[in-house]
Amino acid sequence: MQYTEETLRTLSNCFKQTLAPDPEPRKLAENFLKQSSEQPGYGIAILRLLSEASVDDQVRQSAAVNFKNHVKYRWSVSDEAPIAGGIQDAEKEQIKALIVGLMLNTPPKIQAQLSEALTIISNHDFPGKWALLLPELVGNLRSSSDLHVINGILSTANSIFKKFRYQYKTYELFTDLKYCLDTFAAPLLEVFQKNGQLIASTQDPTMLKTLFEGQRLCCRIFYSLNFQELPEFFENHMAEWMGEFHKYLTYSNPVLKEANSDKENVVDQLKAAICENINLYMEKNEEEFQGYLSQFAQDVWGLLMTVSLSPSHDRLATTAIKFLTTVSKSVHHSLFADGATLKQICESIVIPNVRIRDEEEELFEMNHVEYIRRDMEGSDLDTRRRMACELVKGLSTHYREQVTGMFSAYIQEMLKEYTSNPAQNWKSKDCAIYLVVSLAPRQAGVGSVGSDLVNVEQFFNSQIVPELQTPDINSLPLLKADSLKFMTTFRSQVPKTMALQLVIRFLVAESNVIHSYAASCIEKVLVMKDGKQPRYSGADLTPYLEQLLTNLFAALKLPESQENAYVMKCIMRVVSMADLHQYTSLCLAELARILGEVCKNPTNPSFNHYLFEAVAALVRKACGKDSDQVATFENLLFPVFQIVLEQDVTEFAPYVFQILAQLIESRRPPLPAVYIAMFPPLLTATLWQRSANVPALVRLLQAYLQNAPQEFSQASQLNPVLGVFEKLVASRSTDHQGFYILNTVIENLSYQTFAQYVPQIWGILFTRLQRERTVKFIKSLIIFMSLFAVKHGHSLLTDSINAVQPNLVFMILEQIWVPNLTYITGDMETKLCAVAATKLLTESPALLADGAGPLWGRLLNSVMTLLVRPEEDRVEQEADIPDLDEVVGYTTTYAQLYNAGKKEEDPVMEVKDAKEYLAVSLARVSAQYPGKFGPLIQQYTDPANQAGLMHILSTFRVGLA
Repeated sequence: MQYTEETLRTLSNCFKQTLAPDPEPRKLAENFLKQSSEQPGYGIAILRLLSEASVDDQVRQSAAVNFKNHVKYRWSVSDEAPIAGGIQDAEKEQIKALIVGLMLNTPPKIQAQLSEALTIISNHDFPGKWALLLPELVGNLRSSSDLHVINGILSTANSIFKKFRYQYKTYELFTDLKYCLDTFAAPLLEVFQKNGQLIASTQDPTMLKTLFEGQRLCCRIFYSLNFQELPEFFENHMAEWMGEFHKYLTYSNPVLKEANSDKENVVDQLKAAICENINLYMEKNEEEFQGYLSQFAQDVWGLLMTVSLSPSHDRLATTAIKFLTTVSKSVHHSLFADGATLKQICESIVIPNVRIRDEEEELFEMNHVEYIRRDMEGSDLDTRRRMACELVKGLSTHYREQVTGMFSAYIQEMLKEYTSNPAQNWKSKDCAIYLVVSLAPRQAGVGSVGSDLVNVEQFFNSQIVPELQTPDINSLPLLKADSLKFMTTFRSQVPKTMALQLVIRFLVAESNVIHSYAASCIEKVLVMKDGKQPRYSGADLTPYLEQLLTNLFAALKLPESQENAYVMKCIMRVVSMADLHQYTSLCLAELARILGEVCKNPTNPSFNHYLFEAVAALVRKACGKDSDQVATFENLLFPVFQIVLEQDVTEFAPYVFQILAQLIESRRPPLPAVYIAMFPPLLTATLWQRSANVPALVRLLQAYLQNAPQEFSQASQLNPVLGVFEKLVASRSTDHQGFYILNTVIENLSYQTFAQYVPQIWGILFTRLQRERTVKFIKSLIIFMSLFAVKHGHSLLTDSINAVQPNLVFMILEQIWVPNLTYITGDMETKLCAVAATKLLTESPALLADGAGPLWGRLLNSVMTLLVRPEEDRVEQEADIPDLDEVVGYTTTYAQLYNAGKKEEDPVMEVKDAKEYLAVSLARVSAQYPGKFGPLIQQYTDPANQAGLMHILSTFRVGLA
C-alpha cells in the first residue's frame, strides 16, 4: 500500500466510519481495513496517518488502536493464530525506525497505544533484532526536557523490562538483562535524581503530578531490573537510591491532595512502589540491605500510623504491611522483640485493618461474586484484611506465645463488645470470627483442625450455633456468612448430626453470599472422610433430602443466582451421593429446565460444568440401576441436546456427547432408530476439527461399537469410523484417541467384520511409526497388538503383520515390542500385555522355532520385568511434548465429566492372575519341549528376573521340564 494523499483520505474516512453508530457503514469500513491490512506497506501507511496533526484526534486514536492490533497479529504470525499477510521484514525495519520518534511526539492517548505496539514488537525483536531501540530511548531521555516525553520513554521502558520479573532464569535472559543494565541503569538514576531536584523546586500541582508519575515509573523499572538478582551498578549506587526512597516515604505536600478522597494520589502511588522495592531487597538482598533496614522500618511504621482506612490508601497500606511482614520473618525480627512494640503493631496496624469497612459491606451487598472470590476463594492476597493477618503470622514465627496471648485477649474483648449491644457492635464479632478463621492452620481436604486463639468446640457452641439458630435467616447477614465460613473451615470438628440441620435453611437466604456459603459448606461437608471412610452415606442424607433438594433448586431462582456455581456444585454432590428414589423425577425435570435456559446463552463455565455433572450423576444413578428409566431421560434431555447440536453451542457439545454415551450404555439392545440415525452426522469432519470434541466423540463412538456391534457388520458403517481413526492417529496430540476407537473395534466386532481393513490399519500404524515415534504411540501400539492377540488369536496377529512384509512381525517384536513392553502402565493394561506376551511365548510356532531362541528369551525377560518390578522403578516420566502447531489458538477446552466416565472392562477377565497364567503356561509348553527353555532363561534374562521366575513357579507349584 503506497502512502499518498488519496490513501490518507481513504484511511481517514474508514477510521471515521468505524466510529459510526450505524452498523452498515461501520462494517463496510472494518472489512476494507481488514483487506487493506493484508497488503504490504499497510503498517507504514497507518504510522504516516498518525503523524498528520491535521487529522482529527478521534480518527488518529482509532488508527493507533488498529496499528497496535495489526502489529499484535501480524508481526510474528507463528506466535498467534495463523493469519494471512504477515508484515514483511523490510516493512518491519521501516516501522522500527519510525515508531519511537512518532510515539514521543503524539498526544497521550495515541502515545499510549503506540507504546503498547512498541512493547509487542520488542517482545519479538528486542534486543537481538532491534539493537537501536534502547540507545534511541536513552538518547531521547537524556536530551529531552519535556516531562511528558520523558514519561513516555519511561512508560515504554517499564513495559519492555517487565519480562525480567516473570521469566525463568536462563543464559539468554541474563544476557538481555546485562545489556539493558549496561545501557539503562545509569540514565535511570540520572532521571530519578533530576526529577527529585525539580520536585524540590516547584509547588505547581500539575508539574508535580507529572514528576511524581515519572518517579513512580522509575521505581517500577528499578523493580524489574533488580528482580532476578542485585546488579553491580545498583549495589554500587545503593546509597543514592535508598536516600531518595527514604525522602519520598516521608514526603507530604498539601497541594497534591486529591479532591476526591477515594482516588489514590500520585505521592501514595510512588510510596507504594518504593515499599515494593524495599520489600524486594529485603527478600532477595537482605545482607546488602541491612544497613538501611532500621531506617526503613521506622519510615514504614510511621507511614502506617498515618494511613487512613480510605480505599485510596489500600495499595499503600498493603505494600507497607507486606514489608513489615517480610522483616518479621527474617533474621532481623528483633526489631519487633519488645512487648510494647508488638502491642502497638497489633493494636494500631493489625486490628484497624482487619475490621470490616463500609467498602466491604457494600461489596457484600452489591457484588457477591467478587466478595466470595476474595473472602472464600483466596483472591484477597492484596487486601488489607489478608495482609494484616499475614503480618500476624509473620510475627508469630518468632513470638508465637506473645502474639497468640494478645489476640486471644482481643477476640474476647470483641465478643464482649458484641454481647453488650449486638445490633450496634456486630462488626466486633465479625472481626473476632475473621481472626479465628484466617489465623487457623489449614489441612488439605478437611479445612482447619484447630486454633491457638480459641477452643474451637467451645467457640462453635457459644458463638456460631446461636447465630445459625436465630429465627430470621436474613438478619445480620455478614455474621451469618461469617458463621457459615467458620463451619466450613472447621468442618472436621462439627458434629455430624448438626452440620446439615444448621445449614440447610440458609440455602434460601436472600443474600447471595449466604446461600452460596451454605451450598459450599454442605458440599464440602459431604465429601469429608473419617480416615478412609466417607463421613456421610446416602442413607445419612435421606431424612433431609426433600428439604435439601427443594431449597437447592429454590436458591437457583433467587435474583442473581440463576447460575450460581456453588449451588449447582452442591446439587451435583447430593445427586451423586443420595438415594434419590422418588426424587429422581423432580431432579431430572429441574435440571432439564435449567439446561434449556443456559444453552440459549452459556456464560458461566463452572456452573455449566457442574450442571452437566449433575445430569450425568442422575443418569448413572437412575438408568444404571433401571434401564427402563432411559426413555424418560431421553424425552426430557433430547430436545435440549437437539438445540445444542443444531445451533452449534460449541461449549456444550462435548458434554452432550458424553451423556449420550451414558444413555446408550444404559440401554438394553437393540438401539432405537433415533440413535442409529444420529450416528452418521457424528462422523462429519467439522465436529472432529474442534479439539474439545474429540475425546467426547471417541467416548460416544466406543459406546456405539460396544452396544450396537451388529450395526457395524456392514462396511458402509465401519469405513467412516476407521477414517476417523486414521485422522486421529496421524497426530501426536490425538493418536491415543485413535487407538481407543481401534481397540474398541478389535474388542467388540468379529474378525470377519473388519478383516478387509486390517492391511490398511497396519499400513497406517507402521507409516506413523516410521515417520514419528513417541513413547505414547509405542505404548498404545503394544496395547493394541496385545488386545488383537488375546481377542482374535496370535496367529491372525502374526499372519496379518507378515502380510504387510514377510517376517515383519520379528522386526516389530525385536525393535518395538520387547524393548518397550516394560513401559506399560496401569493394572489392566499391564495384565493384558503380560497375558498376550505369554500367549506368544507359549503358543506361537514362530517364537517356539529353533532359530527364535534369543528373541524368546528377551521377550520373557521383558514380561518378567513387567510383572515383578514396581511401576515407578521401570517407567520414567514420559518426555513427549505436544506439537505447538496443534495446540496454538483458541479452542473450547474439553472437560471430562467424572460422573459419565467409561466403565473399563477387563479384556482378559478369564485370567485371574497374570503371574499364575505365565507360570502354568510355561510349565505346559516346557513339557512339550523338555530342556529347551532353561538355557534360554539363563542366557537372556536378568538375574533378578530369573529369581523372580523361580519364585513364581514355586508359588504356583509348577516347574520347567
